[in-house]
Amino acid sequence: MTGSPLHIAYSPCPNDTFVFHAWAHGQVPGEPAPEVTFADIDVTNGMAERGELDVLKVSYAVLPWVLDDYALLPCGGALGRGCGPLVLTAGPAGPAGLRGKRIAVPSERSTAYLLFRLWAAAEVPGGVGEIVVLPFHEIMPAVRDGKVDAGLVIHEARFTYRNYGLHRLADMGEHWERTTGLPIPLGAIIAKRSLGAERLRAVADATRASVRAAWDAPEASRAYVLEHAQEMDPAVADQHIGLYVNEFTADLGESGYAAVRGLLTRAAAEGLVPPLGPDALSFP
Repeated sequence: MTGSPLHIAYSPCPNDTFVFHAWAHGQVPGEPAPEVTFADIDVTNGMAERGELDVLKVSYAVLPWVLDDYALLPCGGALGRGCGPLVLTAGPAGPAGLRGKRIAVPSERSTAYLLFRLWAAAEVPGGVGEIVVLPFHEIMPAVRDGKVDAGLVIHEARFTYRNYGLHRLADMGEHWERTTGLPIPLGAIIAKRSLGAERLRAVADATRASVRAAWDAPEASRAYVLEHAQEMDPAVADQHIGLYVNEFTADLGESGYAAVRGLLTRAAAEGLVPPLGPDALSFP
């Protein structure tokens, strides 16, 4: 055994349950099964800022506030292409129509919101109005029912928003990829620096082994994925996993790290996040 079980928090979304199924069920040799807490991304971002738990799935956007206490793992997270957050409205609209409007977002420290702010600064003259934070699964009903003027959505909403009669106003990922050429950084896995370099490397190894186990035997995690997928259609769950679990999940690599640095450097230049130190993203 590498050490005592760790306490990890991640979302009940299919990409996270798929990635962590093997580790969560004690199927990674040398690393005991962790204690798992399921929580929405806004909750895990807050946990990270308060220094709670050993390992967390968080938004890349929260990293500037937490990297003194946590290290970014080089695997397990969500980056990719064609997988960005969407801005949805109840009827056809253009970016200028969001001026002064009430917008629902999944977290003010989410990567989705950071991408949205960078997009809105360029595309919405005069800026948007009130920002309302809602759990991501409540955003589309709120837009449909007129409780907000638009919603910023993530996860499987890319595949289901038409079921709510909603319209796609803009794709934050398309804007990011067009202006940077980089993949879209969404969710990160972080672990407490106080675990020490050896244990941090073991956590990264366990995460990577769990990803590979999921790819090697995708049916093994299916019951676990669907159990936590909030009555999601199995076909949608498969699309979700196919989009968000990719080569960057196994290893951020050079372009993955470039995307993370690019996002946080741009955001810092706009005064949206604190600047990162030169070694903030380094891993032991």
